[in-house]
Amino acid sequence: MLVTDGDDRQVNLNIQPALMRDRFYPRSLQTVRSAREFADVTLDAWGVTSRRDDLLLCVSELTTNALLHGVPPGRGYRLRLLRFEGVVRVEVHDSGPGRPRVGGRSPSSEGGRGLLLVAGLADRWGIGPRTPGKVVWSEFDA
Repeated sequence: MLVTDGDDRQVNLNIQPALMRDRFYPRSLQTVRSAREFADVTLDAWGVTSRRDDLLLCVSELTTNALLHGVPPGRGYRLRLLRFEGVVRVEVHDSGPGRPRVGGRSPSSEGGRGLLLVAGLADRWGIGPRTPGKVVWSEFDA
């Protein structure tokens, strides 16, 4: 029970601590499957069933983008999953320069649609700073 000075009423009764799991992966395209399996097991452990396919697709897209564009040779990336207050957040941390952007590809090109998929599936997504590199994230209201 939490109390405040001068007021003995309970506060913050409905706040739940965030759940977090993360894993580091080396620079290899074979790790995308492992990252997706790690996310799948984590979602199972947390009892997340809503929008599961969307979440797992975003894990695949964000990890693939990190590997293709954000992980320098000899480095790796971190996949972090968080669950808090009805939200599941997927973060991919890499140490590469630059900022990813949506679109700009011709309709006939074979790639370049990963962030477009993330933007369409997630409730929110964005890019944050990291030293070195960046974190690309997506959030899903559960």
